[in-house]
Amino acid sequence: QVQLVESGGGLVRPGGSLTLSCQATGGMFAIVGMAWHRQASGKQRELVAEVDSGGTSGDTNYADFVKGRFTISRDYAKNAVYLQMDNLKPEDTAVYYCYADIEIDGGGRRTGYWGQGTRVTVPS
Repeated sequence: QVQLVESGGGLVRPGGSLTLSCQATGGMFAIVGMAWHRQASGKQRELVAEVDSGGTSGDTNYADFVKGRFTISRDYAKNAVYLQMDNLKPEDTAVYYCYADIEIDGGGRRTGYWGQGTRVTVPS
């Protein structure tokens, strides 16, 4: 059973930094891509950043509202993804969710998995 375990959320002042971590555990053939989404209170969940398996470190994509401030990275050996968040703003306050697109058995079928979420609070 695949599980995504997140850590690293917390309370940080505006302009501060946090690093979120997410590790996938359990039986799997390959992780095709990983991403971070977030959901603020009363709002829909939105994509923050994603990284696939292209190249040596994966091709990345960022939402416009985090470009230049957040960096997503993968550790293939650990089945992990990280989100370095710099220059945090009050509007970054949300629950951040890890997502992984996983091929379980090598047969080509892929399944998406979500972590439990980790809260990031940036007071105004």
